[in-house]
Amino acid sequence: MATERTPGYEQLVGRWNEEQHRAALADSRYAYFVAEIASHKIGFVLVRDWNSAEHVTLIKRIAAAEPNKGYGKLLLAHLVDRIFCDTSAYRVCLGLYPDNTRARRAYEGVGFKPEGISRGSAFFGGVHRDELVMALLRPEWSSDRLAQFQLDAK
Repeated sequence: MATERTPGYEQLVGRWNEEQHRAALADSRYAYFVAEIASHKIGFVLVRDWNSAEHVTLIKRIAAAEPNKGYGKLLLAHLVDRIFCDTSAYRVCLGLYPDNTRARRAYEGVGFKPEGISRGSAFFGGVHRDELVMALLRPEWSSDRLAQFQLDAK
């Protein structure tokens, strides 16, 4: 919750109160991940529909503790690997506010592709906002991983 309360984040990643987080922790559809480097917490991810029967996993929230250090992209890359290695997910998707260009660059850097605008789908602070929907499919992830492996081997 402290990361969510970083000044300015409420307009970028949203914010839940303690009751909402406790409810999600008790709900088997949600999974929380906290990333650390050398015992230093660098961020967290909230995932919905981990290993769902529909094979679609939603990244509900991702937040880096310190912006502009590359932690968010690193965290996302490891999370995507974990999702595709540990579950039968075919699709990993997320939504972001269209004006959040820093997040969009990070998501595209991991392989997510923009799919379109979901009008009025985000409700936060009493206001409906549009979301840009982005997704990464298992075949895209697999081919990206293979290409990276081949580049590393040269």
